[in-house]
Amino acid sequence: MQEPSEGVTPADLNSLRLTKVKKSAAGIPAAISSLNHGIRKMGVSKTIKTLLMVNQKEGFDCPGCAWPDPNHRTSFEFCENGAKAVADEAMKDRVNPNFFKRYDVQTLLKKSDYWLNKQGRISYPMILKSGSSNYEPIAWNDAFDLISESIKSMEKPTRGVYYTSGRTSNEAAFLYQALVRSLGTNNLPDCSNMCHESSGKALGSTIGIGKGTVHLEDFNKSDLIIVVGQNPGTNHPRMLTALRDAKRNGSKIVNINPLPETGLSRFKHPQEYMELDLTSTQLSDMHLQVKIGGDAALFQGVIKHLLDTNKFDNNFIAKYTIQFDQLKLHMDGFSWKQAIQDSGISKEEIIAFADMCGSSNATIACWAMGLTQQPNGVSVIQEVVNLLLLGGHVGRQGAGFCPVRGHSNVQGDRTVGIWEAPTDSFLDKMEQGLGFNMPREHGYDVVNAIRAMKDRKVGVFFCMGGNFLSATPDTHATAKGLRTVDLTIQVSTKLNRSHLVTGKTALILPCLGRTERDVQSSGNQFVTVENSMGVVHTSTGTLKPASPTLLSEPDIVARLAQASLKTLHLDWKGLVGNYDGIRDLMEKSLHGFDEYNARVRQENGFALPNPPRDTRSFATKDGKAHFTVHPLPDVSLDEDKYVMMTIRSHDQYNTTIYDVHDRYRGIHGNRRVVMMNASDMAERGWKNRHVVQLTSHFQGETRTSGQWQLVAYDIPRGNIATYFPESNSLVPLNSTAAESNTPTSKWVIVSIDSHHTQHSGHEEE
Repeated sequence: MQEPSEGVTPADLNSLRLTKVKKSAAGIPAAISSLNHGIRKMGVSKTIKTLLMVNQKEGFDCPGCAWPDPNHRTSFEFCENGAKAVADEAMKDRVNPNFFKRYDVQTLLKKSDYWLNKQGRISYPMILKSGSSNYEPIAWNDAFDLISESIKSMEKPTRGVYYTSGRTSNEAAFLYQALVRSLGTNNLPDCSNMCHESSGKALGSTIGIGKGTVHLEDFNKSDLIIVVGQNPGTNHPRMLTALRDAKRNGSKIVNINPLPETGLSRFKHPQEYMELDLTSTQLSDMHLQVKIGGDAALFQGVIKHLLDTNKFDNNFIAKYTIQFDQLKLHMDGFSWKQAIQDSGISKEEIIAFADMCGSSNATIACWAMGLTQQPNGVSVIQEVVNLLLLGGHVGRQGAGFCPVRGHSNVQGDRTVGIWEAPTDSFLDKMEQGLGFNMPREHGYDVVNAIRAMKDRKVGVFFCMGGNFLSATPDTHATAKGLRTVDLTIQVSTKLNRSHLVTGKTALILPCLGRTERDVQSSGNQFVTVENSMGVVHTSTGTLKPASPTLLSEPDIVARLAQASLKTLHLDWKGLVGNYDGIRDLMEKSLHGFDEYNARVRQENGFALPNPPRDTRSFATKDGKAHFTVHPLPDVSLDEDKYVMMTIRSHDQYNTTIYDVHDRYRGIHGNRRVVMMNASDMAERGWKNRHVVQLTSHFQGETRTSGQWQLVAYDIPRGNIATYFPESNSLVPLNSTAAESNTPTSKWVIVSIDSHHTQHSGHEEE
């Protein structure tokens, strides 16, 4: 077992309690959970005041997921996990200098992620000096001077790496990338590299834009919605309302996932109980329990049937696409035997699904990490593209592509320039607006940044939000890399494990949260964000800041720029004094941001240009949408191996652990569990709570993690599921998706062995 000092989450020895898997999502339990989290962390009055401002036109954008807001808003435009995110940010407890006097870093390393998070908001800038065991307070000016000196002392600018989380606003992200490029590098890795990078690559090369192509309103006009590799009930709960409304309007829903997730079974909107409507809505018409990695085989089976039965849109294909003949030729060699074996889905089920696709005049395909984090993440998404192109489901009401973003502004950050591999046309426009030359050499993405740290090629590592250590693969490798860096800086609201595994010197810079008032020299400011469907809108914090010492993210960037840049091409102080100035600069520097300040103040914001959706045009080299051809991936396993996927619990958002329960799946009190097929367990003579160790295997290397408890679960044989970040240490750094370089957290080959000690636990209820 690896020691906590190496960066892994400590082993959880708490009792594991198991209950029945829930049959319905949301409803009264969700409402109670939302209120409990709020009241426990914020108090009654603040909870009510705050939740009434979430996702409102005059309020703040939820700091959770990026699901879009409806034009007509109710008083309660939040979900259970959104309420948790807000309560988590607006909580009363504080992590202050006295806290860091009381706890040294080694002590904190032994604490769970849940314990770290519940300590409260960080209230003062802190420094961990080289050789010191405790963080100490540092004045803001001294912190900026230290960062500036470290940046200036690097022999070349590419030794600086500047990470961004998905909560950073458009304004902050735009200034941040301008600063980094002023310093002379494109080392701008971000959380997109670990999630929808595969989507961007797959869509960009086939339809000419790396984003989805639907509006929220399209869900109510669809005939068929495909939800694949996604768990909306936990990760994007407000999506359930859109699916419910679509279902009531006659749409059919197909759910493709190795786990039968409660959120796609039955759904009850909590607000409807107030209206004495006690009915719930069955969402999925069909659940296809695909094996992990079997999605490509499933989609090729659907395409084969549609081709064989001539259920495709000849007119659309002839007018708007190329390479259809290559696709047909490729499918001539299709093997039903292999497709059934690889997918775990019967031919009858595949054909039934294909017939639903063939009869639909308007199909939406939604997906998330279940596809993007496979070794063939790009190619399997392109199978989804093939399927929708066959039916002409682009640029049509009720149809299109919907990669569902997991963080509130992760798409917006990429749009405004957080991109390690920008195109020349993007940089040309940026140079035109900012007035200085941009570096053209591509920078490090997340995986390559970790490799560079391990090779001692990084002197300064700056994180604009997030929890880099816990979000990334191969925790030991990441920790080893971070410890080689001279200076690591974390811009944060809450304590996390990235504050504990650091460079030789480390800084924590506390910032305002999304919920808090941002007052600059010109008065109260708002920021802007982009949702999953390309709509840009305002977000205005309404709460008193957690501490008077907090700075906004734009202010932190501007002060660092003033301290670090030899030549100030921009009026950094003036830009921060009034964020309208930042937006005016964005208008000049970004495509599609014309009249930005005026349009973003419209009641519901505005939609960025989307040629496939708006005009059925495709910004590819030939102006056509592309069919693509891919061999099926090798998903075979040795007899003694299993394939593991990492997942979230219901009381979790990304790496933030709100509590130690997974209510929908019936798992409580302990997160160090392995969900395994009951027949696979019986074959080994194992029962619930049997303690095992997991060993991952990749290119002759092994990684081992112990003290995991087995839980019998409805999952295909040969497959297991574990929670991250606990199991991230098993994900090999070099196992990445082709083209996107995204870590393959949904395809980790493991062996399972009994652990030398066993727990006793409670029986099932």
